[in-house]
Amino acid sequence: MSQRPILWALGIAGSVALGAVGFSQRAASTLGLEPEPVPAAARNAGPADPTLTVAADYRGHYLVRPEIERFRIHMMVDTGASVVALKASDARALGIKPAPRDFTMSLSTANGAVRGARVTLREVRLGDIVIRNVEAVVLPEGALGISLLGNSFLRKLKGYEVQTGRMVLRG
Repeated sequence: MSQRPILWALGIAGSVALGAVGFSQRAASTLGLEPEPVPAAARNAGPADPTLTVAADYRGHYLVRPEIERFRIHMMVDTGASVVALKASDARALGIKPAPRDFTMSLSTANGAVRGARVTLREVRLGDIVIRNVEAVVLPEGALGISLLGNSFLRKLKGYEVQTGRMVLRG
């Protein structure tokens, strides 16, 4: 018995919603406000300022899978890292194999001091955002648990901001 008033109210609300949709379509047609088709060139054009929103994981980290040198690797966005830092296995997967004599760059990490090999990544794609000629460093085996997308990438963006559990990157 108590469900009938609820069903009745839902039926009335649905009828009102459908009537409103029909009325707005008739009014738009009468006033010449019909939607115009979007030209194919505009449909296929990328956004003027591409953006990407990344949700934080349960630890508060922003994990991404950018395409670098035509391969995707797992990285963490790190606003505290001055450069993009590649762990040795990710660098090898990208075809980057620095010689032992190339590890001349001295870096301070959360795990202490380490030497890295400076490299330049031709292109880093993250969603619709494309950044070229990104300075990076390859760290020796075991120095990193995950590659870091640092400020040598972030500072080439038009901007980024961190909001409650989300990071918004603007290319």
